[in-house]
Amino acid sequence: MQEYKRKFIQFMVENEVLCFGDFTLKSGRRAPYFINAGKYRTGRQIAALGEYYAACYLAHGVDARTLVGPAYKGIPLAVSTAIALANNHGVDVGFCFDRKEVKDHGEGGMFVGQQLKDGDRVALIEDVMTSGKALREILPKLRAEADVDVRAMIISVDRQEKGTGEKSAVAEAYEAFGIPVYSIVTMQDIIEAIRAGDIGGSEYLNRMEEYRAQYGAN
Repeated sequence: MQEYKRKFIQFMVENEVLCFGDFTLKSGRRAPYFINAGKYRTGRQIAALGEYYAACYLAHGVDARTLVGPAYKGIPLAVSTAIALANNHGVDVGFCFDRKEVKDHGEGGMFVGQQLKDGDRVALIEDVMTSGKALREILPKLRAEADVDVRAMIISVDRQEKGTGEKSAVAEAYEAFGIPVYSIVTMQDIIEAIRAGDIGGSEYLNRMEEYRAQYGAN
């Protein structure tokens, strides 16, 4: 496992974003783990988070010049990733985010930040992907603004769970839109981190593997 992935898993545990226990998810599934990105609340946390997203951007060779953060959760993620890329890696990219409603005064428009133009290479920055709803909502807004080239979507964790069918939400997104979705870590990475002793949670390992066997998708 790449070092930035191992450190990110430890970072999630240290900040109580990744917890183990018995949880009922929004889907109705009972899971032995829970990921709560709402626990990221401080400057230190969001600065570190941006660096992990930047590491994922670079590891996958994402060739995008503008980062788009879908409102609202994606806004601080896109901003912090852009800062990390500029400050720590010498990669200066633009960023923008959508409004919930089109502004009809001042500078107007649907997006705040980098002005999008035809042919711009963009990457979407989000926290997690459960159903692909955020992707389905932001794409029409982007394409109404300009004929952009969406190179990738970057998320923090790929739960690797079945979506509406047998495939994962990530696989469904690629099949539907041709957009690759890269995650900082996957559920399998988290299981491997437990096995390696990088984090605690060994008492939940059997249940996690059973959950993956029942609901998992590659």
